[in-house]
Amino acid sequence: MRIDSYRDLVVWQAAMNFASNVYRVTARFPKSEVYGLTAQLRRCAVSIASNIAEGHTRGSTKEYQRFVSIAHGSLAEAETQLLLAERLEFAVGKDIASLLAQADEVSRMLRRLNQALQRKVA
Repeated sequence: MRIDSYRDLVVWQAAMNFASNVYRVTARFPKSEVYGLTAQLRRCAVSIASNIAEGHTRGSTKEYQRFVSIAHGSLAEAETQLLLAERLEFAVGKDIASLLAQADEVSRMLRRLNQALQRKVA
């Protein structure tokens, strides 16, 4: 498969799905959290796909790797915040479990992408 755009990347598509689902779940968080955990979690989720896209458009593989690493960090932040939301009972367990499963899949894809980029640099 030819990759002409970051939109062709399966990992970007998965990150976009994750972000969309985060928005759906956080829409049901308490209104008192609109500027707290809701906003923070949404920013992290959006940052994942955004950094994949930005990295893909950079001029060097090293820069691309840096943005993939940032995306992975944002994913870890999002996972942590989802676990906190679960502890605070802001969402039902099955919604959090579904998002965490999606996060695991995106994480595996980001690791594979980083490994492929590492081989390209070496």
